[in-house]
Amino acid sequence: MATFLFDKTIFGPLISRRLGISLGINLLPNDSKLCSFDCIYCECGWNPDRKKQQVHLPLRHDIQMQLKQKLFEMCAESKLPDVITFAGNGEPTMHPDFAAIIDDTIQLRNEISPQSKIAVLSNATMLHKSAVVEALKKVDDNILKLDSGILETILLLNKPVGKFDLMKLIDHLRKFDGRLIIQTMFLKGTFNGIPFDNTTEPEIENWIILLKQVQPKSVMIYSVARDTPADNLIGIELQKLEEIGRKVKKETNFPVQVSG
Repeated sequence: MATFLFDKTIFGPLISRRLGISLGINLLPNDSKLCSFDCIYCECGWNPDRKKQQVHLPLRHDIQMQLKQKLFEMCAESKLPDVITFAGNGEPTMHPDFAAIIDDTIQLRNEISPQSKIAVLSNATMLHKSAVVEALKKVDDNILKLDSGILETILLLNKPVGKFDLMKLIDHLRKFDGRLIIQTMFLKGTFNGIPFDNTTEPEIENWIILLKQVQPKSVMIYSVARDTPADNLIGIELQKLEEIGRKVKKETNFPVQVSG
């Protein structure tokens, strides 16, 4: 299916299903994807061959100047964003200056748009870096991915680049002492001839076990709403997502946001 890339460092504002009016920041290349996962549902498509990929990341100073200009423009129009969101063409925490860029963004937000939240959408693979963890603790919405409580399902859905240890990930998520939001994509279908469905009873039970260990301040659950690089993927109907949300609330009492 058709997928797309964000062709700007500062993009939007966009209407986000989960966050409201969102001004995006893409810390990755504007012409290719760069990610430590290669999710079969990623709207940005598949990872390119890294051996052939020339990576040109935006510079910290340029990001700061572009964000400042855009926020002033939005302020002049009385249309400041609900949230400034780090997302874009891959994993934002892979940028070598991620922590410093977070500090810059907090300063600009405080000066120009103090009512705006700052959010980071991350796959949580860079949490072995203490600077990344400390930076994520500073933002309002630290949104980290956990698509399953079963390793084999994560390997199928998220296709991690390199080694992946689910229990180490959980240990890293616990470092936040609840100052995080868990985001989970629910879907079913087949990939490379292998059927999957992360909404089955065993899947949900194992996922909730890990949620209880992580103790997030809230949980976001959603399903595919855009084109995906893999075929034969099926989104989960809103009624089923709401059923999962009710089960999470009943068993954990965590607030749950459901997006169809």
